[in-house]
Amino acid sequence: MSKEYSRGEFLGIGGALAAGFGLGGCVGTGERERRAASGGEAPDLVLLNGKIYTVDDAQPRAEAFAVKNGDFIAVGSNDDIRNLVTRNTEVIDAGGMTVTPGFIDCHCHPQGLSELYDVFLAYATTIGEVKRRLAEKARETPPGQWVEGARYDDTKVVDEASGRYRRINRWDLDEAVPNHPARVSHRGGHIGWYNSKALEMAGITRNTPNPKGGRFERDEKGELTGLVEERAQRAFDNIARQPAYTREQRQAGVAYISKMMTAAGLTSVHQTGGDADNLIALQDAYAAGEMRFRMYFFPRGVFPLLKEAGVRTGFGDPWLRIGPVKYSTDGSNSGRSMAMSTPYVGTNNYGILTMTQAEVHEAVEEAHRAGWRVAIHANGDVAIEQVLNAYERVQRLWPRTDPRHRIEHCTLVNPSILRRIAAGGWIPTPFWTYCHYHGDKWAEYGEEKTRWMWAHRSFLDYGIKVPGASDYIPGPFEPLMAIQSMVTRKDMKGRVWGANQRISVDEALVVATINGAYASFEEGVKGSITAGKYADFVMLAEDPHDVDPDRIKEIKVARTVVGGKTMHEA
Repeated sequence: MSKEYSRGEFLGIGGALAAGFGLGGCVGTGERERRAASGGEAPDLVLLNGKIYTVDDAQPRAEAFAVKNGDFIAVGSNDDIRNLVTRNTEVIDAGGMTVTPGFIDCHCHPQGLSELYDVFLAYATTIGEVKRRLAEKARETPPGQWVEGARYDDTKVVDEASGRYRRINRWDLDEAVPNHPARVSHRGGHIGWYNSKALEMAGITRNTPNPKGGRFERDEKGELTGLVEERAQRAFDNIARQPAYTREQRQAGVAYISKMMTAAGLTSVHQTGGDADNLIALQDAYAAGEMRFRMYFFPRGVFPLLKEAGVRTGFGDPWLRIGPVKYSTDGSNSGRSMAMSTPYVGTNNYGILTMTQAEVHEAVEEAHRAGWRVAIHANGDVAIEQVLNAYERVQRLWPRTDPRHRIEHCTLVNPSILRRIAAGGWIPTPFWTYCHYHGDKWAEYGEEKTRWMWAHRSFLDYGIKVPGASDYIPGPFEPLMAIQSMVTRKDMKGRVWGANQRISVDEALVVATINGAYASFEEGVKGSITAGKYADFVMLAEDPHDVDPDRIKEIKVARTVVGGKTMHEA
């Protein structure tokens, strides 16, 4: 039998454990002392009768825990924790529900603007619907201004005339929007389709050469189809007026998307690439009490100003912190433009590099020597090797202790790449819902490639602390769908892609929680249900270990708590 402790003894143990953690990132000695001291006070919140997966190897399972000032202060049995309850303590009876640490999405784009204000096409199902919605938008759009459709998913839209899936083209857009420049962005974010008016205004003809790092697609007759990939889209930057979001709309977008994401069980997210307007929106929503998740923000355009001001990765507080500087060196996995050493099935297309090796070296050196972390989008094996070359170079010439530079997506790997990532301690962030959600795209890669894509099994086997990453909007953000995808490797039609990369539910929970915390140097303060860490947790109506793996994504999120505060309750 386990020993029963008095209330004072048990809280003292919790405080001692908290004091012993090496808290990651910029959490300093004063913060550690404050968090440890909270163990000597009566709890604000207690959860009892839970089936708790702590994701803490020192105490993998528990029945109950206590929370004070937003931190876990004690974790143990019902009897242990019930002994701490006072008349001022809120008590949650979990009733046998499964409880896990809060889920962490280490790569997403949660602005909430397209969903609220744009022609949002992520869930359109027919080409007729796409054209109808664009035509409606054109009727209310002033002359000379863009008509835009956002996040179109090409493998989920049917041509009603043929009953088959096909990509839209400029002639579809011409029919819907003949008099305005029009574009439809792909859900993956790296490619778009433009109508004839936009091509004309940009001076793009069938004879226009492809720019470095980009491509204008042509059909078998040499005619432009309207598809424009990667850097070639820059040709359209200044040809027409762009509708601008107000500061209030941007704040509302953060409030909206944080509500949606916490309802799915996410308690921390990494916004991978944002400008000053994005950062202001986050601060506005945070100040107004409308930001429900913790945010790790990766600057892009605003990076030079932050660097000049002396700001570095880790600056901020437990709710809003500055992450690595973000770059991008190749194309899209879902858009089928990532740079690979072998071509797409049945083609001579090897994808697109958007940075040269010299450009990658220059960007990484600047950030690394300034004390910043670096995060570079690299999907294909060719792009990943470029990034590894740069990381290894700066660590050899200007070594830093555990820099944990990141490879965003890190989609297509091989044993050599895995060994180099493990040796350098770099952090890959592969897609975790893609295998399931985007199944109709994977035939273009072929079975052999999918055995080495989103390689969670291989990363874990090589000792790499791989976290979870949705890339939302390109991929769904729901972490329970992600767990199902990693466990089954099945798409929405039941087809299996790369069965060799399956992992267990327990391993998936590690990916979704403590490894996510490690990716932001916060494994000492979150990612497990442990005394001294932030009280971020999720209550699930069913245990993902017990249900049919093909229905894990259907499990209801009953409650999401961030810092001891309920952000979602079903």
